[in-house]
Amino acid sequence: MDQVSSATEVDDQGGNSKSVKVSKWRESDDQFEGSIGEKPSRNEVWGWYLYEFCSYFVQTVLIPVLFPLIISQLQILAKDPFQEWQSNHHGMLCSDKEIHLYSTLTKRTITVNGSNFSSLEWTSIAWVSGLTLSIPILTFISFHLNGHYNSIITASSTAIGVFFCFPAGFFKTTLIFIPYIAFIVLATTVSTASHTHHLSLMILSFNKKNQNRHKKSSFFSLYATSFGCLGSAIISSFIYHMLREPDDRNLYTLWIVSIFSGLIWLIGILHVITAINRTSVSSVSLINSIFYPCSILKYPNAIGGLFGVFLSSFTTMCIFTGCVLFIVGQLCIKPLHLLYFWLIYFLFPLVSMPLLHHLQQLIKANSVKMKIIGFLLSLLSSGFGFYFWESHWKWGHVLLFGGIQSIGSGVLHAYGRVLVLECAPIGKEGVLCVWYGWIRAAGLCLGFTVASVVPGQIRTSFGSAFVAALVGIIVLLFGNVGDDVGAKHVSNESDSHGNHNLGLDSKESDSV
Repeated sequence: MDQVSSATEVDDQGGNSKSVKVSKWRESDDQFEGSIGEKPSRNEVWGWYLYEFCSYFVQTVLIPVLFPLIISQLQILAKDPFQEWQSNHHGMLCSDKEIHLYSTLTKRTITVNGSNFSSLEWTSIAWVSGLTLSIPILTFISFHLNGHYNSIITASSTAIGVFFCFPAGFFKTTLIFIPYIAFIVLATTVSTASHTHHLSLMILSFNKKNQNRHKKSSFFSLYATSFGCLGSAIISSFIYHMLREPDDRNLYTLWIVSIFSGLIWLIGILHVITAINRTSVSSVSLINSIFYPCSILKYPNAIGGLFGVFLSSFTTMCIFTGCVLFIVGQLCIKPLHLLYFWLIYFLFPLVSMPLLHHLQQLIKANSVKMKIIGFLLSLLSSGFGFYFWESHWKWGHVLLFGGIQSIGSGVLHAYGRVLVLECAPIGKEGVLCVWYGWIRAAGLCLGFTVASVVPGQIRTSFGSAFVAALVGIIVLLFGNVGDDVGAKHVSNESDSHGNHNLGLDSKESDSV
């Protein structure tokens, strides 16, 4: 504290405040070095990538694609969908199975207390239920993430999500899918928070030059996104393969996909074995831990970063869901072409994400600029889709659209995580990661809901995504997001000294 007091005196006397700030920032790092540990080994990094490969598809494919399809298999249409289809599509040829499948997804055949819902809307209700259920859980773990419980939280949340993947087709009732999906949403939201928190501690373990940390965080996040998209491509391909089975077997074949997804997700727990038990100490008492998430209000730049994550998640999911429903329900493209769209959308980041990392280093762009690039690509895809919605798209146009949007989606996800971690004050990474996990899930849920309420009306979903991407760019440009990291860490460190929140040793941390 004497060093901090003397540094403050120098500032008051009009000395070189910038050098003092850098000195204070480095001293803050020294205090945390013992709890964070050494640089991550190759096994730990690959284990972290493995979990992204085994969990990214849950919020991008499992919940928005697979579960609505399973729910649709339990629905009985009151009217013949084929006559209505012919009157709305003016001679477009489409197989009976495709017409029936699309109708059971979009028609409001689920009746509860006089209200009617479609399979897509029922999934949205379950998604919202899971987000609501996760609020008290995330509030509780936001403090404990900074301690010795990160691995336990990741493993237990993953186990809960995997468990509810297994009985997806056992009970043939629509109502049971509310708790199924809700607990899976809860599990993936919590595991996303703990997984992101582990990345923040791995980044802090590198040398104290903040620029090197920026390179490492973007490198890890981009490659993790690539592996995650590969997992999504595998699951989406498996869904397509199982939908080729006869109609009377689709429920059981999709159930197999859910079980297979759960097993892949379970493999991700290996990350807990390879990960070092890193900690980021904090002096917040357990009595006040219920208000711990509210400490984010002290960091407006972090709030701006989280708002950008929400808008990017909303934009990407709204475009993806709206486009899939449009090309199936309005364009009536061949099922094989839909598979090509999914593969382009999920596999193209395997090449584009590593190249973008080199591009970032070449043009020396920070995470804010890279995220703006992602929003611009989403503006391009949603704007063209909105303008040419009445045109007859060929399947080549669909693939081009999928390739452009896949880059935008990957950039927004990867650099959104990086931007949040850059805003995280040392010792309070758990707060930002908890908010990141919930905000990202909420954005995906809202984007899915907007596209599901008006299936096939691509102007609504694409227009909403266009506005969200435009607002996201404005927030990043004028929202004071991504300030100079050295000065920012100093400010946070000074706040922590003022509140006695810095630098407990391991014994004091355990006693708290």
